Amino acid sequence: MTTHDQRPVLVVGAGPSGLTAAVELTRRGVPVHCVDRAEGPSMSTKALGVWPRTLELLGRMGADEQIRRRILPQRAMRYYSDGRVIADLRFRDPSVQPVCLPQPDVEAMLRDALAAAGGEVMWGTELVGFQQDGPAVKALLRGPDGVERTEEFSWVVGADGARSRVRGQLDIGFEGATHELSFVVADIELDGPLEPDVTHYFCSPRGILVTCGLPSGRFRVFTSAPPGLRRDEVDLAAVQRLVDERGPGGLRLRDPDWISVFSVHSRHAERTREGRAFLLGDAAHIHSPAGGQGLNTGVADAHNLAWKLALCWHGHCDATLLDSFESERGQVARTAIKQAEVQTRIWLLNKPHQVAVRDNALRVASALRLFHLDYLPWLAGQRTVYTQPGPRRRRLSLPAGRPWPGSGGFVEGGLVPRKQIWDTARSRRMPLRAALSDLRHTLLLYGNGAFGAEAARLAAWVGDHCAEVVEVQILETRAERLRRWAPEQHGATRGPDTTRIALVRPDGIADLVCSARESWRVRRRLEGLFAPLLTSARTPAPASKHPDSLSEVH
Repeated sequence: MTTHDQRPVLVVGAGPSGLTAAVELTRRGVPVHCVDRAEGPSMSTKALGVWPRTLELLGRMGADEQIRRRILPQRAMRYYSDGRVIADLRFRDPSVQPVCLPQPDVEAMLRDALAAAGGEVMWGTELVGFQQDGPAVKALLRGPDGVERTEEFSWVVGADGARSRVRGQLDIGFEGATHELSFVVADIELDGPLEPDVTHYFCSPRGILVTCGLPSGRFRVFTSAPPGLRRDEVDLAAVQRLVDERGPGGLRLRDPDWISVFSVHSRHAERTREGRAFLLGDAAHIHSPAGGQGLNTGVADAHNLAWKLALCWHGHCDATLLDSFESERGQVARTAIKQAEVQTRIWLLNKPHQVAVRDNALRVASALRLFHLDYLPWLAGQRTVYTQPGPRRRRLSLPAGRPWPGSGGFVEGGLVPRKQIWDTARSRRMPLRAALSDLRHTLLLYGNGAFGAEAARLAAWVGDHCAEVVEVQILETRAERLRRWAPEQHGATRGPDTTRIALVRPDGIADLVCSARESWRVRRRLEGLFAPLLTSARTPAPASKHPDSLSEVH
C-alpha cells in the first residue's frame, strides 16, 4: 500500500506547455486544476515549427490522427545570400523532418487529449497569488464571476508565459537581454514562385526575411524591422516593401490574417523550482524563434516534469526525483538559447567580410551534409543527452553522447534508439522507443536471447517487487524482436552471460546502461528510486478495528 497527498496539482496556463503538463498528469491518475485567465483559446498562430520528438510526444497523447490531418511536412530549409542559394538542407530522414503545425492546432489537440483523459481547462480563472505551507500550496484564484477563493494544491506548475505570475510571485529573476532590432511577422496570402514546403531564409545586408507555407495554404513572413520603424507604421504596404527589398522578387502579398511587430528576447529564469512550485516553457526561458525550438522545448519541459511529479504524487518515489527536472531541462534551455542567439546573429551579419565567411561556411557545410550529422538531429530533439553526475556516464558513453561500440546504440542520459523492431505484443513492426511503455519504467534486457543467471535474477526481482512501476521486456537484437519477460520461458542458461541491460524511463531516456554482470547497479538504482514503494510493500498494514471494512489499496 502507498499513501499520497490527495490534493490536485494546479497548472497555471493553458498554452502548449501547460496543456501538456495537464494531459500527462491526468493520464497518470493525478487530479489536475488547469486554469487560464484568458476567456478562451487564442487563435494567433504564433509558433509554427514542430519537430519529430514533439510529434512523438503528441502522438503518445493520442493525437496521431489529428497530426496527419493538420500538418504540412517540410521538405527543406534553404538559405540565400543576396538572392543566391548558398545552402539547401533537405530532410531525407523522417527522424529529423519538421512539420508546419500552427500553435492553435497543437493546443486544440492537447485540449482534446485532456478531455479524453477526463480533464478540462478552467478559462477566465486567474491566479491572484499563492503561498507554500508545508505539504500544501494555498492559492488564491479569481473565477470568471470575479469571486476569489482559496484552494489547496499539492504542487503548482507555472506555464503562464513570459510575464509569468507564478515566477513573479516566487520573486525569481528573468535574466538576459532584448535584441536591438524588432521583427515584423505576418500570416498572409503570397503569390509567387516559393515552394510552401520549404522554409526560405533570405539573408542580405538589408535584413533577414524568412518565409514558409502554412497548412491553410497561406504563408508566414518574418523579417527584421528597419531601425526607427514604429509599430503604427507597419501595415500591408510596409511588409510588401520589406519583402521586395530582401526577397527574390516577384512576390505579391495580400489579405493578411494578422501583422505584428515584436522584440526578440533571450532570457532564462534564475531557477525553475522553488519548493512545490515549478516553471516551464516561456515562464522559464524565452529566445529567438531561430531554429523553431520555443514550443518544442516547452512541451518537452512539461513532459519531463509530469511523469516525475506523478510518481511522487502517487508515493512511488521520493520528492528528490524532482530535483532532476531543473538540472535536465536547464541543460536543454541553455543550449537552445545559445543556438538561437548564434543563428539570429548569423542572420543579421552585414559587413562584407562577415557575409563572405558565413556564405562560404554554409556552402561547405551543405555540400558535405555536415548539418545532418548533429545540427538537424539536435533540432529534431533526437540528440538530447542529459549529463549525469559521477563517473558512470563517462565510462559508458563517448563525450559527444555517442554510444560505445557494442552498446546497441544506448547512451546513458540519451534517448533509446529508434531502430525498427517487431513488437510481439502488437504484432507489428515499429520503432523500439514507441514500443516501450511511456507510463512505466522499462527494464530492457537485450542481446542474442541467451540470458544468464544475473539477468534472470534481476528480472525476477523486478517482477516480484516493482511490477507496478517497471515492466520487463526482452529485445532479441539479431531477430529485431521485442517481447515481454516470462519467467517460465526465460530460465538462466549456462555459459557466459552476454546480456546488456538498459533501464528506460517513461520519457524514453536510458537512465542506466550496463552489462548483465553489473546488474547489481540496476537493482541499487531501482531500490533508491522507488524506495517509498518498496518500503510500503514490506510494511504490514495495521490491523483494522472493523473486520468487515475494506481498505483501498493503491
